[in-house]
Amino acid sequence: MKTIKYLLFDLDGTLVNSVPDLTLSLNLLRAELSCPPLSENQVADMVGDGVAVLVKRALGDELYLPTHRDRFMQLYDEHLLDHTRCYPGIEELLSKYPANKMAIVTNKPYQLTLDLLEGLNLINHFKIIVGGDSYDEKKPHPLPVIKALEGLGADPQHTVMIGDHHTDLYAGRKAGTATCFCAYGMGHADGLTADFHAERSTDLLQLFPGSSLE
Repeated sequence: MKTIKYLLFDLDGTLVNSVPDLTLSLNLLRAELSCPPLSENQVADMVGDGVAVLVKRALGDELYLPTHRDRFMQLYDEHLLDHTRCYPGIEELLSKYPANKMAIVTNKPYQLTLDLLEGLNLINHFKIIVGGDSYDEKKPHPLPVIKALEGLGADPQHTVMIGDHHTDLYAGRKAGTATCFCAYGMGHADGLTADFHAERSTDLLQLFPGSSLE
């Protein structure tokens, strides 16, 4: 394994626990449609493939309409930071590294990503921020990762894609980076074996000590 010099992060389920606010917003939408609420565990299993897919999973194919996505976006924007917080150890991890070595690569819409990062005072930690609507493709396609690499001027062989979902692992692999699976998050690895494994969010501090980026 070559020295890791650049870190690419997924957002939801990797840096922040957004399940409570996603669940709240989806349940407000479901209430408007006279549907019973979902649990946080149910919603966690639906996250990772972008907003439209999330809302479609939450409502079912028969009920879902494109206007429901727009309404969810309105509701989620209102409740984006009610309960969403960083996982333990994440702020310490980010404080160890220069912004020009780190990027966000998420399937969350770009503007919501900016709003969340600003609300949690994290935005200045990242030189590059790629959202799910920043390009024509989103993870698991490698394009967002490739664009982040280009923005950082990073060699993929010295970069790791860190995320809690198989979409992160697929995208990183296809773009030529190392991968780290965050088992504490919302997603699953789809049977893939990552180069690094973080059982807890605090494990990232041991896996990627600041000295490795100097």
